[in-house]
Amino acid sequence: MRRLTIARESWPIAGKFTISRGSKTAADVVTVTLTENGMTGRGECVPYARYKETVDGVVAALETARQPIEAGLTRANIAKHIEPRAARNALDCALWDLEAKRAGKPVWQLAGLPAPQTLITAYTLSLDTPEAMGIAAAKAAHRPLLKLKLGAEGDVERLANIRANAPNSRLIVDANEGWTPQTLPAMFAACATYGVELVEQPLPASNDEALRTIARPIAICADESAHDREGLHELIGKYDAINIKLDKTGGLTEALELAKAAEQAGLSIMVGCMLATSLAMAPAMLIASKAAFVDLDGPLLLAQDRQPGIIFEGSLMQPAQAALWG
Repeated sequence: MRRLTIARESWPIAGKFTISRGSKTAADVVTVTLTENGMTGRGECVPYARYKETVDGVVAALETARQPIEAGLTRANIAKHIEPRAARNALDCALWDLEAKRAGKPVWQLAGLPAPQTLITAYTLSLDTPEAMGIAAAKAAHRPLLKLKLGAEGDVERLANIRANAPNSRLIVDANEGWTPQTLPAMFAACATYGVELVEQPLPASNDEALRTIARPIAICADESAHDREGLHELIGKYDAINIKLDKTGGLTEALELAKAAEQAGLSIMVGCMLATSLAMAPAMLIASKAAFVDLDGPLLLAQDRQPGIIFEGSLMQPAQAALWG
């Protein structure tokens, strides 16, 4: 008999994390633990308000599906029983972990993937004043890849200050839907001037058609506009890349399929995360073999990670230990 345990957890952030939509001081996650025949599988998700998800809603959805889950629900049937994508993610990853324990093989082997390698993750600079972001860039200048949260008045000055204080770091930008079609030409030009390699979600997902006609000197990545394979065709011609996050796809299973479909469509891949612990990063690391950009720095932004967690040496991530996941 399989047993389901659902837990709410809140992990304090080291300071405050701000994007164009607002700020937060804690990462509120939901974990799923499946126990069966003495073996345990775990998964973690982040209910995200941008997608009309809440911790209460995710917990309720998992509780509603308790009977089929404990009766042996498989990864193939999760979407038939659970609506919130975050809830699907936690359950999907817990099932992968449980399958690995049963088989005595790591998830990467079960999924037919190459063995995980050490990765360089981006390190995120939270949205702040141009002066404060310049100071933050100076402190992080030793990191090889910085992700800049922009999307507010003063972004050009922010870029100038960051580049001046981190002259050797590669830069990617995440506007979190904070720009407009009218400001895009100037912002793209500034990004090119300061050596930005990729811009995530410059326009609102509901108003990104302008990307089809505005010339761009750098690659544009869909984040809030990209979820799963069903909507992939709508991104062709607007974006050059997609940010695959397991909380958006509804788990590792769909994320792997989305990565294949994106490659076939000629889109580059970025693997990203919500603000969460190492338990959420471990499955996402398996997408990284297909990714041009890796942004799995969630644990680095927390005051404390769960243990055992992924080992970070600066921005270098070691493959997850089996005791954590997979």
